[in-house]
Amino acid sequence: MEINSICVYCGSSPGRQPEYVQAAQALGAEIGKRGIRLVYGGARVGLMGEVARAALTAGGKVIGIMPKALVDQEIACVSEIELRVVNDMHERKAAMADLSDGFIAMPGGFGTFEEFFEVLTWQQLGIHAKPCGLLNIQGYYDGLLSFIDHAVEEMFIHHSNKDLILASKDSAQLIEQFLEFQPVKMNKARWVREMADNQSTD
Repeated sequence: MEINSICVYCGSSPGRQPEYVQAAQALGAEIGKRGIRLVYGGARVGLMGEVARAALTAGGKVIGIMPKALVDQEIACVSEIELRVVNDMHERKAAMADLSDGFIAMPGGFGTFEEFFEVLTWQQLGIHAKPCGLLNIQGYYDGLLSFIDHAVEEMFIHHSNKDLILASKDSAQLIEQFLEFQPVKMNKARWVREMADNQSTD
């Protein structure tokens, strides 16, 4: 599929291991050299700042979306990128989703998890058909992927929906997966009804 813009969710911290920073720089460079626009949270610190600076250095365009309250804390990247200031986190997430053709989560914390799972849920519900991927550096998301397998086994996630999550430890490989992505067609409402019917007959 055509990918003109990629949204990257990641930590405002650099993390404990230097490989996280190196991966952010590699991802930003890969996005920039491919002529893909980077959409991200707008910060100049942590992995967020690293991916943005690398994309810019590679000649890419960068849009940062940040709520006014965070801009006022002086963590915004206000030079070189196109910074769009919004009222709150809800507007931020909506703008990032609207501007992007795909979504990548790098290592991060609660905010990264929440943002990624929201767009993943939207894909599951058919609200969009954009790829969602994990850049799984240093096995950061191994535990999460194992937990998702557990949720499939316990029949809270349909087995076909596991394929909604693309994953790689290599940024170039993950973007190639995005370009080759075919949306999974899944009628969640029908599956839920089938599960309810099966339960009622047990």
